[in-house]
Amino acid sequence: MSLPYKYQTLAIEKVFRDPVHNYVHVQHQVILDLINSKEVQRLRRIKQLGTASFTFHGAEHSRFSHSLGVYEISRRICDIFQRNYPIEKVGPNGWDDKERLVTLCAALLHDVGHGPYSHTFEHIFHTDHEAITVAIITSPETEVHQILNRVEAGFPEKVASVITKTYPNPQVVQMISSQIDADRMDYLLRDAYFTGTEYGTFDLTRILRVIRPYEGGIAFSMNGMHAVEDYIVSRYQMYVQVYFHASSRGMEVILAHLLDRAAELYQLDSELFQGHSQLLLPFLKQEFTLDEYLKLDDGVLNTYFTQWTEENDPILSELAKRFLNRKPLKSARFDDETQLPMIEEMQGLVEKVGFNPRYYTAINSSFDLPYDFYRPTSGKHRTQIELQEKDGSLVELSQASQLVAALAGQTQGDQRFYFPKEMIDPNIQNHYDLFGETYQEFAKHIRNGALIKPSH
Repeated sequence: MSLPYKYQTLAIEKVFRDPVHNYVHVQHQVILDLINSKEVQRLRRIKQLGTASFTFHGAEHSRFSHSLGVYEISRRICDIFQRNYPIEKVGPNGWDDKERLVTLCAALLHDVGHGPYSHTFEHIFHTDHEAITVAIITSPETEVHQILNRVEAGFPEKVASVITKTYPNPQVVQMISSQIDADRMDYLLRDAYFTGTEYGTFDLTRILRVIRPYEGGIAFSMNGMHAVEDYIVSRYQMYVQVYFHASSRGMEVILAHLLDRAAELYQLDSELFQGHSQLLLPFLKQEFTLDEYLKLDDGVLNTYFTQWTEENDPILSELAKRFLNRKPLKSARFDDETQLPMIEEMQGLVEKVGFNPRYYTAINSSFDLPYDFYRPTSGKHRTQIELQEKDGSLVELSQASQLVAALAGQTQGDQRFYFPKEMIDPNIQNHYDLFGETYQEFAKHIRNGALIKPSH
């Protein structure tokens, strides 16, 4: 008589070789089946960092490898909790290993709803990857749902509730989603590895040594504070140096304008994309099913972009060429609302030399908090990081660490005005003699990569 599906383990564990974690260990049949599902395999065809690969050429890694990494870190944490802090030994502040399977499934599936060029695609077509993740988990037609449903009735909904942070056990939720969780720990290490940016690394081994459960969630022993500080600083560095890189954002702007132009052209002539780009039509119509969403990936969009280079519309064609051939828009920082009239003037100069400012200029803002602490007056706050003293009492991280206190609540990032490179590079200006004065007028507003602040 075979064991129920939820208890089935592999006769010999399966391993996936991984450049970050060395090996990803799989012992449960349900996890292996989920990995082999078509919805999870689709993640192989979606880059983890989207347009960042145009700046950091090694960043070709996929959301599939990241998902395996989040699973592996979660598996290690479950092992540590069960070995050192089982509920049977430490009581309510301990770990109940009955939560292992729902935790591992949520870890593996947390990003399964991401679409091609994730956040840019979401912005243009008003999709929500978290909502789609929940739909993939809970919709009977998906392989993921069918696998989860074999565990027990209602199990897909349990996994989905971890994603939506409504699962009743805060230890499970915080392991997958908090300010220091398996998701962030994997993507920081993985993104640092593939972008070649060593300052994004931190001591994962030490973090896992000092992590521990308590009744209200997950904490870290006080003697591990410096490892947590290292993680916070690494996260700060990755956002400033990689995730908010000006050139990557310049490519994001091109991509956003390209998709926006396609949407506008579709509204003018719905027959335009009938001969090709068929899989994108439901999104241009803004009426798509889950099955239609799952047919999209980065390769599908790139194929359509290649086709669009031959379209008659000069803006669509030219933007597609810029994206495929890595021709990002240039940018200048600004931080003062009084500079907005100057930007409007610069947009007029861009239009004067022949560029449509709607599609060749943009204001792009990227900001993030390296670390946030609980503020009762804030409408939205993040789960703060707790340090645990030997007597079991908890101290919020920024109260114990001067380094983190200096970063806590301080938004990092910038806002930039994007424009065609031709506006400031005489070597590639097509009509320099004709528009020389216009180019010079434009350039005088920029100094050292920033807009010149108006004098008062």
